[in-house]
Amino acid sequence: MTVPDIIHDLLDREEGTRFETKRVSGKMVGKALEAICAFSNTDGGLLVLGMEDPDKAKSIDRLYGVSENPVAVDELKRKTVTHFLPPIVAPEVFRFATANRVGKKDEIVVFQISPGKKVHSILDDGTWTRAEKQNREMTAAEISELSYKRGVLSAESQTVDIDISLLNTDVFSQYCLERGLTRGTLEQKLETIGLAKRERGKCRPTKAAVLLFANSPSDLLALSGSRAGVRVFHYSGVTIDPSENPNLRKRPKSLTGPIYELIEMATNYVMDEITVGFEMASGFVAKHRYPKRVIKEAITNAVIYRDYRFPTDVNIRIFNDRIEVESPGDFPANITPATIETAGSSPRNPSLVNHLREFPRPPNVDAGEGVPMMFHAMKEQGLYPPNYSVQHQSAVPTVMVRLLNEERPAAWEMVSAFIESHGAISNKDLRKITGLDTLRASRLLKSWTDKGLLVMRGTGKKHVTYQKPNAEPSDIDLFSDLPEQREKFIEAVHDLGCDEDESTFDEIVKKVAKTAPPRQEAERAPTAKGKQKK
Repeated sequence: MTVPDIIHDLLDREEGTRFETKRVSGKMVGKALEAICAFSNTDGGLLVLGMEDPDKAKSIDRLYGVSENPVAVDELKRKTVTHFLPPIVAPEVFRFATANRVGKKDEIVVFQISPGKKVHSILDDGTWTRAEKQNREMTAAEISELSYKRGVLSAESQTVDIDISLLNTDVFSQYCLERGLTRGTLEQKLETIGLAKRERGKCRPTKAAVLLFANSPSDLLALSGSRAGVRVFHYSGVTIDPSENPNLRKRPKSLTGPIYELIEMATNYVMDEITVGFEMASGFVAKHRYPKRVIKEAITNAVIYRDYRFPTDVNIRIFNDRIEVESPGDFPANITPATIETAGSSPRNPSLVNHLREFPRPPNVDAGEGVPMMFHAMKEQGLYPPNYSVQHQSAVPTVMVRLLNEERPAAWEMVSAFIESHGAISNKDLRKITGLDTLRASRLLKSWTDKGLLVMRGTGKKHVTYQKPNAEPSDIDLFSDLPEQREKFIEAVHDLGCDEDESTFDEIVKKVAKTAPPRQEAERAPTAKGKQKK
């Protein structure tokens, strides 16, 4: 993408939740800081300096350039470091040489702002958010909600009014033995490790303490309006029957207990359920092929990273073709479904996570290795990667991970690499890199769309493209071939035995396309007489 292309692209964009333009004259610095603060507190965005508001001028008449006030640009760069509390992720700054509206040499400066990890305020100028085409100061309630969403505040630290003696359990004794906590009363021990607080002369445990040590945390926390259990639903088929007779294989299983034990109970229950496999319409018995460590990691993350403000359990749904693990609350910090594989650890409940590590065989080590392991293990097993999404349809937001019980064809690696490099793929692109005809390419794209691996964008046959459902919004991308995208592309094609040369890539992809996909592991289901069905 050339500089003139970038300038024209910026001129063509409309201001919105992730894009704003400003001249550098007058009170630009203060207003620009508000925009940067707003972008940091939402989904990030682009701030273009030296370009007039589209409502005040059109086309190249908007190109005033930064020569109007170059000192203001330097001041803004300095204040992005000194005037935000807490500090924001340092914006990337791009300078593009261009002719201004009167034909003189000038520059346009673009600040690319990433979503913040915390809730950010401007020194002596409040806390701002982005609303449509403008910035507005946040209310106290909005700041509180964003603080919980990003993990700045956590429900785990709230105290609960329950009898503290209910925490004097075998699990607590085991924890104390492992930590070497041998002196003091129950209250003193909990206060020492930060899991209880003195309020009005009474020692009250935190939610984290109840979750860690109570025999039935969900029942105790229900008294204060939240829940902490796990429910498992096992369905026949691949959908939920909404009729009066749901297609459940058995009654839903409700599990509760100290989360150290709850994670193990839920993992073992799910593994027992899927061990028997399921009978297909053809009479074959197909096997679930998920690695146990992937299932355990999905359950562990759902339990320890969920938002304990909400009166909702973790829900696990088992279908013939997938397992879904749904956890109450949004992603903490600035993690998104698109970045979760590489984002590292940003615990919403740090106290819970830290204390869990002190048990003899902790389910987590909080080194950020869990989710990457899931992606790697699914790939090693020949299955599709974990599919993360955020659900906002109900009053309680949830994070869901889907694990597909289906062999992924080698062609998926090529398509995935192409999308990582180009952002999207069309039917024409798929035909070009695989040699498939239009009908077969359409069926493949529809199959991936039905599985939730791709989403369709655009209308009309000539304008339809397919993206990964969790792709980051593209309106802050300045270039079509970002370095990190190209690195992912190169890594993927190297895994498949070719190099980044396009002709070699195309040749390998065509070979892969001609390879029949592996059959799902199955065995004949025995009849009542012990014979195989034919």
